[in-house]
Amino acid sequence: MLTNIFFNPVVTSIILLCILCLCRVNVLLAILISSIFAGLTSHIGISEIMNTFISGMGGNSETALSYILLGAFAAAMNHTGLTNIISQKIINIVNNRTWILFFILGLISMASQNIIPIHIAFIPILIPALLPIMNTLKIDRRAIACTLAFGLKMPYVAIPVGFGLIFHNLIADNMIQNDMQIARSTIWEYTWILGLGMIIALFIALFIYRKPREYDQINKKNENNEEIKFNKKHFITILAAIVTFAVQIYTHSLPLGALTGLGIIFTLGAVKHSKMDKLMDEGIYLMGYVAFVMLVASGFATILKATGGIETLVTYITSVLPANQIITAIIMLLLGLLITIGIGTSFGTIPILAVVFVPICAHMGFNVGQTVVLLAAAAALGDAGSPASDTTLGPTSGLNVDGQHNHIWDTCVPTFLHYNLSLILFAIIGVYLFR
Repeated sequence: MLTNIFFNPVVTSIILLCILCLCRVNVLLAILISSIFAGLTSHIGISEIMNTFISGMGGNSETALSYILLGAFAAAMNHTGLTNIISQKIINIVNNRTWILFFILGLISMASQNIIPIHIAFIPILIPALLPIMNTLKIDRRAIACTLAFGLKMPYVAIPVGFGLIFHNLIADNMIQNDMQIARSTIWEYTWILGLGMIIALFIALFIYRKPREYDQINKKNENNEEIKFNKKHFITILAAIVTFAVQIYTHSLPLGALTGLGIIFTLGAVKHSKMDKLMDEGIYLMGYVAFVMLVASGFATILKATGGIETLVTYITSVLPANQIITAIIMLLLGLLITIGIGTSFGTIPILAVVFVPICAHMGFNVGQTVVLLAAAAALGDAGSPASDTTLGPTSGLNVDGQHNHIWDTCVPTFLHYNLSLILFAIIGVYLFR
């Protein structure tokens, strides 16, 4: 019966989370309230709810630490003047040509995932410096949010380098753990179609948000507009970024990579030792809120698991799945969307989804390629549009420094509509194509 779905604690708490966020309730408070609601409706005591929630926050501790260290790394780039050089070059290249700005921001955000893996740490440093030119060109910031979200998301879904390598390895490892064998190096052979869908979705978003939008010119351009020359400090910073990437790839540890990069910056004198405390403070200021939201989202995920609602929901849906693979794929993707939208992390939901998806796919006759597409798409759905996702929190952190960009309506809703719909559609195409 439908009541098995609508009164499921996972479903009701995620619906509550979405409603609270759409009503402009702070994301942290919305997640906390939804967590308590999920626990209470599952007859879990309030003390146990809070203990489970707090203990579960550790699930994203590595991610949170990464963001703080990467925030410090981004602050170091700013102190050396490298960020100013980059922003000046971008402004000079754009020269009132809007499409070039979109292209450059797309490339930079993609590079932050694969080439210089600082993830979203570049956004609160670089984007505020570009807001004046965006306001002058009357660019709708929803288009910028979609561009940044594309660059943060598409590379790890489709390209097995940097964060993409971690994502693909997670998929392969969890499929193998659930008795479906696949080589890590072959994941991209199936996920490319999801990347194609996101490229198309980006162009649609840029077309829809092409009309001029007025913003108050609050952030004034830097009056001291002297050109900064490239010097030794900038070479050291670039070297640190390259080493950060290499260490992260070799050790599969983003915090260790970021720590190594910071060590190079301080050891070789790109930034003075006396500024170390200041840089760490700035790193916490830049990325602390995002890091804490990720911690709270992990607590919410733990509460959802503790309710038993995920297993109940999966058991019920599995029992009513039709024989048609396409319809089954649609239902599974919607189930994945429901689970991941509240948690907000694609990487963190892969182990949860794999336990559900792999056995169902094997039972329904899906082959390895089809299973990869469904699992990757379902996990990626959690990043696009979730109020607790770094893919949405990152763009908002840069675009809302002047208070003119709403996290839910200007970032979450546009990215949800464009990228989640495209992922679902192209995952279905992939299921048909790879049959």
